[in-house]
Amino acid sequence: MKLFTKSVLSAAIQAGLFSAAVGFSPVLLAQESDKDQGGKQQELETITVTAQKRSQSIQEVPISIATLSGEKFDTIFSSGDDITALAIKVPGLYAETSNGRAAPRFYIRGLGNTDFDLAASQPVSIIMDDVVMENVILKSFPLFDVQQVEVIRGPQGTLFGRNTTAGIIKFDSVKPSQDFDAYVKTTAGTLGQFNLEGAAGGGLTDELSARLSLLSQHRSNWVDNSYTGESDVMGGYNERAGRLQFLYETADFDALLNVHSRNYDGTSSLFRKNILTPGSDKLNENYDRDTVAYDADGYNRQSYDAWGASLKFDFRFDGMTLTSISALERADGGGIGDIDGGNPGQAGPANPDNAVTEDQLKDLKQYTQEIRLASDTSGPLSWQAGGFYFDSTFGVNSIDGFFGATEVFHGNTSWALFGQTTYKFTDKLDVTAGIRYTDDVKTFSVGQQNVNGFALVIGAAQIQQYDPIKVSDDQISWELSANYRLTDKTSLFARVAEGFRAQSIQGRDVAFEAPPSVADSETITSFEVGAKSDLLDNTLRLNGAVFYYTIDDIQLSAIGGETQGNQLINADKGVGYGFEVDFDYRVLANLSLGGGFSYNKTELKDDNLTVAPCGSGLCTVLDPLNAQDLALINGNPFPQAPKTILTLNARYDFPVQGGEIYVYGDYQLQGKTNLFLYESAEFKSNNNYEAGLRLAYVNYDSNYEVGVFGRNITDQDNLKGAIDFSNLTGFVNEPRTFGVDFKISFY
Repeated sequence: MKLFTKSVLSAAIQAGLFSAAVGFSPVLLAQESDKDQGGKQQELETITVTAQKRSQSIQEVPISIATLSGEKFDTIFSSGDDITALAIKVPGLYAETSNGRAAPRFYIRGLGNTDFDLAASQPVSIIMDDVVMENVILKSFPLFDVQQVEVIRGPQGTLFGRNTTAGIIKFDSVKPSQDFDAYVKTTAGTLGQFNLEGAAGGGLTDELSARLSLLSQHRSNWVDNSYTGESDVMGGYNERAGRLQFLYETADFDALLNVHSRNYDGTSSLFRKNILTPGSDKLNENYDRDTVAYDADGYNRQSYDAWGASLKFDFRFDGMTLTSISALERADGGGIGDIDGGNPGQAGPANPDNAVTEDQLKDLKQYTQEIRLASDTSGPLSWQAGGFYFDSTFGVNSIDGFFGATEVFHGNTSWALFGQTTYKFTDKLDVTAGIRYTDDVKTFSVGQQNVNGFALVIGAAQIQQYDPIKVSDDQISWELSANYRLTDKTSLFARVAEGFRAQSIQGRDVAFEAPPSVADSETITSFEVGAKSDLLDNTLRLNGAVFYYTIDDIQLSAIGGETQGNQLINADKGVGYGFEVDFDYRVLANLSLGGGFSYNKTELKDDNLTVAPCGSGLCTVLDPLNAQDLALINGNPFPQAPKTILTLNARYDFPVQGGEIYVYGDYQLQGKTNLFLYESAEFKSNNNYEAGLRLAYVNYDSNYEVGVFGRNITDQDNLKGAIDFSNLTGFVNEPRTFGVDFKISFY
């Protein structure tokens, strides 16, 4: 089913897209809508977070945090989007991918990694149900039956030690309980969308409870291939996932078993050739969302299978709790991409080769073990200490239509000891200090190489032998923070933290007859001060923070350019500073407004650092060039780091017999963003925006809800990324979708 035309869209907008009752909004600050069957309340609910591995009010934690749950979470993901739908829904948080639904890239306060390879290291950690998901495929596990999402900004190297120089996104699923509850939710929409989600849980015995959560998502192929004349051959996906949990509880002991799996098959990101015009960053007449012109087999297909299990024990002693979390994650799969974006006959600069790459993830195994002892008293002193072990191995087989196939193997072992303590000096002042020692070892080796025979004949490729690589580092991370309660409703906080990301190895270029690269460890020192307040009789929550950080030896991925390489490099220093503000305002018992804004200025500082700019002079490079025509990037912003993010949302409801009808709208605006390490007139974006709308009826008597929704309702075509080696190829955001959904709950 095709996208609606812009004329239909215009009519829909004129019919009242955003009524005065709705307004705009983003972020994820408040909990559910605070509606119950007996009435309403205007005050905001207390939000509980576990950013410091203990349950605390978000207003008491001396860290900049935003949360998402309940109705707001369901609205954002109503169209079945993958995890990257979180992009710009929270101030300071961005996400993008050139690998479809399989390998997301996250950025917090401008700090992330643009590397598209399956072995890429990222400074933003994804924590799912207390387990770090390190590999990019593990990070893409679908979201369903989620209790809460926490976006924890800034380095978190004390309690969370896996590459958290930028921050953490923490996902917690709904846990089993003795009380029975269940729900079924079904969604149907444009582009052949059909989603089914459900969960059921309750007590099995007096001590044992269980919960089963299931997800099925489908979108039909909707993109035509004009080169072959085929219709509806790309753009779809099938996603299946499940989670089974058992919770055993006694007065002194809890055990939680979590087993989960995923099966995914779909289309990767669609690369579109020459959709930019030299000298402009605007999409041109070559761009057609419904059509691509691919001359390569494979149709950008990708498929991945993943499964994992974790076992968490809590032993309660007199005044303390011992926690053990053991986890195993596995994954396999791969995908193919027509990365030149089309066939040579298209208008614009031509690509001389059939540029198609295929990457296969082989036998990913990740094992983690954490042991933590934490105080459990009401005194002024609280503390926790523990150890962490991480072990990961996997192979990547990169296949290129010209050079051939190359298999490489990555290994990573790490262990850490950590401790954190908080002391309440007075009723108003808390001080927290933490420290962590981490030892990290990474290995790399090259396996089988099958160079394409044609490339050998013409002398374009040779089988190169590379020795195995082993790098290691050990460092101490620390933090010191304070929280001061200015009044009963307002607190001030300050935090200084230092973290590090260990060395990284990138071996993708071996497949293209170039050596692997190694980046030295990067070290970040971050300062932030902020305020958190509940105002106007607890109807307005206003939180804000100002931050400044420096990164010594910042790790960067030099991707693309005329050499089309993927090399790790270090810059002498990176600097970032700015602020973020989050708010949630219950104007009336039936009218809520929310949102936030972030400003983030980033800058690379290295007088001698160069990268290869776009190939064949096809783009307008704005940086100075040296004698070798390499771009000098000193002073440039970090790549894929939005300078500003604005998010707004609003909810208005009115009562009807047995329930209520509500309207919810959300809007996000992304400021100036540079796509690569070098700056050009073409490879950037500014003022990208999206909006969503939902109209629903909730029946509290019968516990069901039925609604209609739209995502990207104005059908914005936003440039998300590009490939710069031989033509002006780009990829864009998700299309506009509309749909209906129905959810019924049982208690």
